[in-house]
Amino acid sequence: MRVLLGLGLCFLSACQTVPQNSRTDQVISPALAVMAAADAAPAGFPGTFGFRVMRADFVGPRLFLNSYPDYRDQRNLSIAIEPRAIPALRNAFGQDLKSAFMNHDIRVQGIARRRRIDFTTDGRPTGKYYYQTHVIVTEAEQIRVVG
Repeated sequence: MRVLLGLGLCFLSACQTVPQNSRTDQVISPALAVMAAADAAPAGFPGTFGFRVMRADFVGPRLFLNSYPDYRDQRNLSIAIEPRAIPALRNAFGQDLKSAFMNHDIRVQGIARRRRIDFTTDGRPTGKYYYQTHVIVTEAEQIRVVG
């Protein structure tokens, strides 16, 4: 009986997820970031996130780096770079930031948060929405290219 209990406890401990408030040196994949951010909502999931940039676009003054070509894909992790970080990133990577990040592996320190995105018609919400997972970058030091 003790053997079965011991095996059961070992099995259950192997099924544990990373605690929501833990910080590790491990790189967190987009899939884990999306799931962890949903579980932690509305708070967020802190860590170091990594992926190959599959899409890079400016939306207004912000630069978005995406782990999937379709930013609406529920598996996508978006890095939202705030305008105040752009000048330092241009000093480090050059003026064309989209090209500097596109098809490169990045690591980003921050908090993955689930955000509701409302569909609009003529500037008014339609009642339809979906969720994206964002990591906000406010300082250039939060992001680095590794490959």
